Amino acid sequence: MEALYVRALHIIFVVTWFAGLFYMPRLFVYASEASTEKGERRSILLEQYSLMQRRLWYGITWPSAVLTLIFGLWMLDTIGWYIQGWLWVKLGFVLGLYAYFFSLHYIFKLQQKGDFRYSGNQMRVWNEVATIFLIAIVFLVELRNTIDMLWGIVGLFVFIAVLMTAIKVYKKIRTSPQKRP
Repeated sequence: MEALYVRALHIIFVVTWFAGLFYMPRLFVYASEASTEKGERRSILLEQYSLMQRRLWYGITWPSAVLTLIFGLWMLDTIGWYIQGWLWVKLGFVLGLYAYFFSLHYIFKLQQKGDFRYSGNQMRVWNEVATIFLIAIVFLVELRNTIDMLWGIVGLFVFIAVLMTAIKVYKKIRTSPQKRP
């Protein structure tokens, strides 16, 4: 019974962590674009985005990342640390997800200091990385066998290709001159 409560709490904090991982890069996009504005508009926007970033990062995303890790390790303990092959692959993706999380922390620190070295378009692409990790991890947890994992990885690469194409198309639409009657 304990294992079910631990798993439920783990899932809850994974969801809240991903909420932060999905929204934070969007705030990076908005702040990067606001940094190109002029005068009072620029300072008002940057102040607001900085506040939103701090609240999201320290109020939701960091606590959720820590609690996800705690309950994830606890879950491993409840299964006796007997780890099947698919779980090793999942843990590899989770490690990658934490690396992504720390990269967001780096960008957060830069933007909090007023350093906007990454453009809005670069942040749009970086925003999609969490989606890729989410898809990979969920499929691994649900499929749990090698053949299905192989098809899942092929599907993941197809998804990444479609996603990158969609980002390029969106950028082209956004930057093309508007046709006016």
